[in-house]
Amino acid sequence: MTVVKSTLPDDARRVAGDALQDTLVDLLGLSLTGKQAHWNVVGPRFRSIHLQLDEVVTAARDFADTVAERAAALGVPPDGRPETVAAAFGLPSPKEGWLRDTEVVQVMVDGLEAAIGRLRERIAATEEPDPVTQDLLIGITAELEKQRWMFEAENWPRD
Repeated sequence: MTVVKSTLPDDARRVAGDALQDTLVDLLGLSLTGKQAHWNVVGPRFRSIHLQLDEVVTAARDFADTVAERAAALGVPPDGRPETVAAAFGLPSPKEGWLRDTEVVQVMVDGLEAAIGRLRERIAATEEPDPVTQDLLIGITAELEKQRWMFEAENWPRD
């Protein structure tokens, strides 16, 4: 049942809807990954990393809402249920228990890098069918790249 009629043709709506749904899962999972690390980080850089994780979580949650609303506006019901996220989430995440600050930095760099790579594929896929969705994904990618850069800078100098 389609409650909201899309302004896009069916094929374009499908492409945009898939890109948005996959992005929603990545963002919700990324926010959970960030919170898990936030609660369990230990080490000499605890405070700075703890605070930076909050930035990532806030950005991911805000973007998730925007992505879900874009999907709904296109007549595609967003699915952010826990079981959907758990079944579809494929980004790196932290291990259970306490995490050294260096481990947190690396898992966030890896997770953000994977999310950015997936977003870039979706940017390419939505270029023709829905430039509006593409623009949204470009903005999300820019912010995640900034966050990745900030975590990557924590790794310097490398051992």
